[in-house]
Amino acid sequence: MNDWIVIARLEDIPRLGSRTVVTDTLTIALFRTRDDRVFALRDSCPHRGGPLSQGIVHGTTVTCPLHNWQIDLASGQVLGPDEGCVHAYGVKVEEGLVHLSLTAHQSAA
Repeated sequence: MNDWIVIARLEDIPRLGSRTVVTDTLTIALFRTRDDRVFALRDSCPHRGGPLSQGIVHGTTVTCPLHNWQIDLASGQVLGPDEGCVHAYGVKVEEGLVHLSLTAHQSAA
């Protein structure tokens, strides 16, 4: 089963920034790193639900704008000393198009 959908052009997501994708049931944040890697996380920090899409991207990490929790973009894992996890989604970039899999590959802890 092919669950990949084209969601954006790479150039639609600013470097070290994000864009959101809204479905009927959730909001997903797409993040682009300095070296053009793209990651997707549920747009809600596991701490207090802060909008991760409004956070600061640095390396392969995003910092929540509310309480500075740092979350790994690849896995959704919160980095120590804090603990938690946010849903991460599969992303691939082909020919400048960003493809998203709405199947979460990481469950919140």
